[in-house]
Amino acid sequence: MASEWTRRFKLFVQRFWQPTSACMTCMPGSWGNILSAVHWAIAIRTGLLTGLLAVLLTFTPAAKLFTHRYGNALIVACLTALGDAYSHKSHYRIPAVEHIATGVVSGLIALVASYLLEDRARRIRAVWTRVFG
Repeated sequence: MASEWTRRFKLFVQRFWQPTSACMTCMPGSWGNILSAVHWAIAIRTGLLTGLLAVLLTFTPAAKLFTHRYGNALIVACLTALGDAYSHKSHYRIPAVEHIATGVVSGLIALVASYLLEDRARRIRAVWTRVFG
C-alpha cells in the first residue's frame, strides 16, 4: 500500500513540473516575463490541477496508460490542456489555441523526459561520461 502511494506521489511531482514548464513556455511573453509572479501563479495552478487529475486517474483503468511512453505523453497532453483551460482564459485571439499548445508542449516534455530520465537517467550519465570523462 505504501509503495502505491509513493508511486502516486512521484507521478504527481512529474505531472506538476511538466505542465508548469509547458505553461511558462506557451504563454505569450513567457520568456520576457519569466520573473512575473502572475505568470508563475498561472503556471503553478495549471501544474497542480494537472497533477491532481493524474493522481485521480490512477484509481481508474486508465492508469495503465501511464506505464507506456506514448500513452503517458497523450494523457499528460490532454490533462494539461484541461488544466490550462481551467486555470486561465486564453491570451490568444482564438480561445483554445494556447491551451492546446500548452498540452502539446507538455506531452512532448513528458515524452522527452521518458527517454532521458529512464533507468536513473542512463542516457544523460553516458553523455556526461563521454564529454567530461
